[in-house]
Amino acid sequence: MSERRRYPSDLSDARWALVERLLTSWRTEQARHGLNIGHPPRHDLRDILDAVLYVARTGIPWRYLPHDYPHWNTVYQYFGRWEKAGIFEQLNGLLRRRVREDEGRQPEPTAVVIDVQSVKTSTNVPAAEQGADAGKKIVGRKRSIVIDTGGLLLTLLVTAANVQDSVAGRTLLDRIAAAYPTIRKGWADRGYREYLVDHAARLGIDLEIVRRTPARRGFSVLPRRLAVERTLGWLMHHRRLARDYEALPSRSIGMICVA
Repeated sequence: MSERRRYPSDLSDARWALVERLLTSWRTEQARHGLNIGHPPRHDLRDILDAVLYVARTGIPWRYLPHDYPHWNTVYQYFGRWEKAGIFEQLNGLLRRRVREDEGRQPEPTAVVIDVQSVKTSTNVPAAEQGADAGKKIVGRKRSIVIDTGGLLLTLLVTAANVQDSVAGRTLLDRIAAAYPTIRKGWADRGYREYLVDHAARLGIDLEIVRRTPARRGFSVLPRRLAVERTLGWLMHHRRLARDYEALPSRSIGMICVA
């Protein structure tokens, strides 16, 4: 790896060792089809991933990447190629299973929590990709996520903010049922309609709508809600996610997976 100044967002040697094989295999596969960026590729994959992490953590535009990283256009090309190939989702899956096994749990989850976050969009997001969340009075996009009970991401969907939670939830449940046949239990807040419970039941998932006790006043932690709120808080540690700056919803998904 080329010598350069290290930034706080850069991967440690131990963290890089966890993901190096997947990225190296991707580059090898690209070379087999003559699709590598550069002939031969000139840039270290660790430098490229560190640059993507720098953008996610600091929130800077791609063009503002420090000069000791590879050129911003090269980094953005890699980010786009990795997002399209599903590399970020694969990395999340690999690391999630590792964490679950280290905690003594089964690698695949049996229960999930669903929630949604509305965020404002930047001016470069096309108007057709935005909408108004009337309840939260936000014009932008929604990030609908599904996590395991420990707060680790399983799947997500980015939509215009005017898309109903239950509509996005139906899509997420279909994905979860197909990708994780071990799941039998789920929790969601009251923003998800009752018919979603019926749809989940047809998929073999017992979905429970978590409601606040009417007589209780003030703040209270609802069952299973803390985990998903914590996950959304983890995302907001990355300034790139304070708004949705990505022109394409798929790129938003990639940046969330990076975070």
